[in-house]
Amino acid sequence: MIELPMTALLQTTLPALNDREGTHVPESLSDVIDAHVHLFPDNLFASIWQWFDKFGWPIRYRLSSSEIIEFLLSHGVRHIVGLHYAHRPGVARELNAYMAQLCRSHQQLTGMATVYPGENNARQILTEAFGMGLSGVKLHCHVQCFDMLSSAMHAIYKMCAENQKPLIMHVGREPKSPAYPCDPYELCSAEKLEQVIKAYPDLRVCVPHLGADEFEPYRLMSDTYDNLWLDTTMTLADYLPFDDRPDLADMRADRLIFGSDFPNLPYAWDREIKQVCRLNLTPERLSGLLYKNALEFYAVKEGET
Repeated sequence: MIELPMTALLQTTLPALNDREGTHVPESLSDVIDAHVHLFPDNLFASIWQWFDKFGWPIRYRLSSSEIIEFLLSHGVRHIVGLHYAHRPGVARELNAYMAQLCRSHQQLTGMATVYPGENNARQILTEAFGMGLSGVKLHCHVQCFDMLSSAMHAIYKMCAENQKPLIMHVGREPKSPAYPCDPYELCSAEKLEQVIKAYPDLRVCVPHLGADEFEPYRLMSDTYDNLWLDTTMTLADYLPFDDRPDLADMRADRLIFGSDFPNLPYAWDREIKQVCRLNLTPERLSGLLYKNALEFYAVKEGET
């Protein structure tokens, strides 16, 4: 684990790990859905990786979207949930069309839509995206700088709830970086997210990274509210300094989803999967984490896995 105080997580770049990667998902795991995989056009990936080089960590897997999908499937992942986000107004339509094309080409891919909160015609953008077959919405507060309680966000919540589409949004406060255009500690809080899930009980919401760094409030909320899920992305890899990460065995078993953050990793693609195997979870908890809970949240059809 990198020894840095949490609030300094991305105050400086973090090192790559030269850990050994496996050739396949461990044989003891029959089904794995990777529910947190980033898919962008090549030019946007290049910009994202340039940002990580300067402010984050070295990216080990610099692959195109099609190469990413083929890599994971060939290594034993059964199904992939593809995520992206609009970094400014006016690009969501193009990104959604790109994701929809990837889904048409890869049956084992479930693709999320995106929109920039507050941009013109946001509702129409999402209507078009759902019409193209995209299965939900991905937002990233650190990049898009939205207030969860703004009128623009309420419009997105209503759109998702009306269409029974899940919403995955990075609204945990970490990682904080001076390179982001806003301060996530000012915009993000578990208290705000609780107001959202209480106001929209029919809206399925997933918060990545177990809600880092407000682990305990998110754990308690997932115990309380049936419309909140948490994904484990990058919290199990023993790389980031999450000293107070909760024990998964103490969390609500049917509300945890596995994700990797592939390809934006500084370590081996299967590092977290190996860590999961070391947790000694019951078979029921393990299958929920790696497969069944994602099926429910993202409404993945069994025939697509």
